[in-house]
Order: sequence, then C-alpha cells, then structure tokens
Amino acid sequence: MDWGNWTIYWVLSEWAIRLVMLPVIVLRKERPSTCLAWLTLVFFAPWLGVILYLVLGETRLGRNRLRLRKSQWQSLESLNAPRVGSRLVSPENSSSLAVEPPDEDDGAQGEFAEAEVSQTVFHERLSRRGDELLPGPLRSLANLASQLTGFPPTPDHEISYLSDSLLTIDRLVAEIDSATDHVHLLYYIFRDDVVGRRVAEALSRARQRGVACRVLVDAVGSRHMLRTLAPAMRRVGIDVRAALPVRIYRIPFSRIDLRNHRKIAIVDGRVAYVGSQNIVEPRYGHRKAGPWYDVTARIVGPAVHHLQLLFLEDWFYESGEWLDEPRFFPPISGGGNTILQILPSGPDLPTERFQDLLVKAIFLAEREIILTSPYFVPDEPLSLALRLAALRGVNVQLVLPRRSDHPIVDAAGEFHWRRLREYGVQVYFFPDGLLHAKTLTIDNQVALFGSANYDIRSFHLNFEVNLLIYTPQAVEELRELQKRYIDRSKQSATEEPASPHWTRNLAIHLAKLLSPLL
Repeated sequence: MDWGNWTIYWVLSEWAIRLVMLPVIVLRKERPSTCLAWLTLVFFAPWLGVILYLVLGETRLGRNRLRLRKSQWQSLESLNAPRVGSRLVSPENSSSLAVEPPDEDDGAQGEFAEAEVSQTVFHERLSRRGDELLPGPLRSLANLASQLTGFPPTPDHEISYLSDSLLTIDRLVAEIDSATDHVHLLYYIFRDDVVGRRVAEALSRARQRGVACRVLVDAVGSRHMLRTLAPAMRRVGIDVRAALPVRIYRIPFSRIDLRNHRKIAIVDGRVAYVGSQNIVEPRYGHRKAGPWYDVTARIVGPAVHHLQLLFLEDWFYESGEWLDEPRFFPPISGGGNTILQILPSGPDLPTERFQDLLVKAIFLAEREIILTSPYFVPDEPLSLALRLAALRGVNVQLVLPRRSDHPIVDAAGEFHWRRLREYGVQVYFFPDGLLHAKTLTIDNQVALFGSANYDIRSFHLNFEVNLLIYTPQAVEELRELQKRYIDRSKQSATEEPASPHWTRNLAIHLAKLLSPLL
C-alpha cells in the first residue's frame, strides 16, 4: 500500500469538501454566526464537518407539513379580517370553530384539502376585546405577536400555576378522571416510570368510560416509553403516536434533532395544562443535576381552543387524521379576568419570531426583568437587549440552575452570563436541583411562560409553545414564584470568581464557538 498516495488523496478530498461546502453554507438563509460556526468546523475537520452538516445542518421538514403550515398562516392572517367561515362567530358563542369554505381553484384533494380549509379557530370578537383592554405599549406587543404567530390575545381566562411536580400530576390525573369526551396529551418526555404509569392508568380508566384518548409524544424524548408502555396503552384503546420519528434511511434528508418540545394537555376542549413539565418523575435524568423544578399553568378560557388547534395540527402531521369535529371546540364560559396569547414556534414557522417577541418585550421594560431558564445560550439580539436594559437602569435578574444535565451547554452559557454580569445583570444560581421553569416577567405587567428555553435550539429548532400573560395579577403570581427561586439561590458574585481558571476559561470559550450549533 502506497501511503504517500493515500495521504495525497486524503488531503485532496478534504480540500474538495471545503470548496464544495463553502457556497452551500454561505448561501444558507441563516444567521451569520451559525454559518461561521459551520465553516469553522468544516475547515478544521472536513469529513466530520460534512457528516454533521448532512445530519444537523439543514432544517428539513416534510413538504406536507410545510404546505399545511403555509395554508394555516393564510387562514390565521384572516383573524383580524372581516370574514368568517361557514360556522359564524356569534356574540353568544364567540369561541366557536369556524371553517373556511374550500377554494374550488386550489386543486387540493382528500383529507389534506379538508385540513387546509378547516384548521383555524376564529376569535374576532374576543380578539378585539383583548386588544382594547391592553394599554398602548402592551397592545403593540400583542399586535406584533398576532402578526408573527397568527393567534390573537383573548380575555376572560382563569389561570393557576402549579409548581409542585407531583401535585401537577395529581391534578392532571384528576382532570383525566373527570373527562367525558376526549383527552389530548402532547409531551416531549413521557416516561415509563411511576408518574408515566399513573397517567397511563388514568387514560385507561377514561377509555373504559368511552372517552377518546390521544397521546402524541416526541420520538426521541419518549423513545423508551414508545417501546415499553405504549403497546399496553394501545391495547386498551389509547391512540399513541410518535412525533417526528427518526428513520435511519432518511437521516441524509432530514434532521434528527428537530424535536417536538411542547407540553400540552387538553381535557374535553375546556381545560388545558401547558408549561415546562413533562410526564416524568422529578428526579428523572442526571443525578448530579438534582430533581427538576417545573411550572405548569392550568387554563380555562378561549386560549384552550388555540392550544387544541396546535395539538390537532401536530396530530395531523404524524397520523394523517384531521379532526375538525365541533366537539373539540365546545363553548367556553370565561369566568376569569386574565388576558392570554398563545405563542407557537418551530422550524415550520418563519424563523426568529419567538426571538423577535422576546427582544420587543425586553425593550418595553422600565423597572425590572426577571428571567429563569435551565439552559441559557442567547444569541446576540437577546444578549444585546438584556445588556441595554441593564445599562438604562432596569433591574435585570437572571436565575439559572447551579448545574444542568448538559455540561457543554453550561460552559457556553457561562460565557454569556459572565458577559451580562459585567453590564450589571444580577445572576443567581439555584442550588437545589435543575430549575426547569422557563419564565420571564417584565415590570409586573407582562410575562412569558412555557416550554421554550432561552437558547438557540428553542429559538430556531424545537417546536415550542408559550403564553404571553398580560394581566398584572397573573403576572405578579408568576413573579412571586420567581422571587421564591431567587430567595433559595446564591448570587454569582459570591459563588464564582471574576476570572475562572485558565483551563475552565478555555473550555468556556471553546463552548462559546459552538453556541450557534447547540
């Protein structure tokens, strides 16, 4: 074997990869930082870089998913237009499902065509009321959110926060036990453990009463449950589906790290649970990180229909079954006073929209910003917004877990929080476990809460769902929970030296280079 020739071939192949991948990466419609990170990886490790790029570099989703999403956007844009479908939004039942008549010229056929023309909940009257009840700055934020996500703000909600993970499961099981028509669950992690089996048993009891039960779980986050618990659930009539399944033969043509990270439970179309908690024991995962601390909101009101719509879309993507029966959108008598807005995000939506809302909300701050997140790897616009807020005198407080279950993410995050600390941001470390709550409150006037972390993965790759909360009383309740986290935390100024050891500093800066890819 002529090793000299093999060396030449190897070097030539590496340069061929560099030359071929250069225009491929540069011409991406992506953030410059992401392109630069991929170019750096391909330049220094061409073969590794091209393999990782084929698996992780492109955001590829099925054409049906993208087509349906485009159609949904066209329908949702009509929320503020004076048109309704065949089922009118009456003053007596302004939460009714409206179905837009099909366009005879679009050529769509079959069930997919039905999905395209019956996929949105119209809340024109409630949308106007929600907008009119907001002060000027918040109205502009709500209008931006409506334009970016398609969902309007709606009033008359009852909302309560559940911060005890086991109590949350107790409430969810009780809700399932009271169901009379249907139960819809969408979770990133549904674990075959004590908690998961409790929920599965409640679903089994519901099926025995004739309640339709549909469970959609992420194919990666719930892979163990899909092999062990799901078959038994299917045998008793519970419809269990995997979201975004990973197929080896399609890896070159799709991304395996595009995950459905949403956590939604809907009972009878009247009550919804949404937040950061999965169906799993609090001590799931890495023992060093400790138990998980989550927050879930129980909601009664018009936004339940919006969450139902999200579930039905995701269900259709994975099953091909479009469910547009009126029973999924029953009349809801709003007895509360909270104004909410649903914020879906994901790679099938125009990118950077969740990030745009974050930046807009932060620029509204005048007195205080409190942010909690288990993983904190912001991109430059979010980091800049927080730095400028601190410089103009806003009290910015960032609460992170002392240690998460992803060491590389922790190292990358350390670069960002150290930089923010230099600008006056107060950084706190929660020592008792993995603080998994993803919350943001601003001036006790508006809050953002849900499944999305404050990192690039949640901004651009994961399917997420969040709530914008506009009512001061509901915001204050969430702020009180944040304050309890702060009271149990230690400030970074007393925990961490101003300059870390050079080995740690090197690890931090190496991880920083990977931030756009994490």
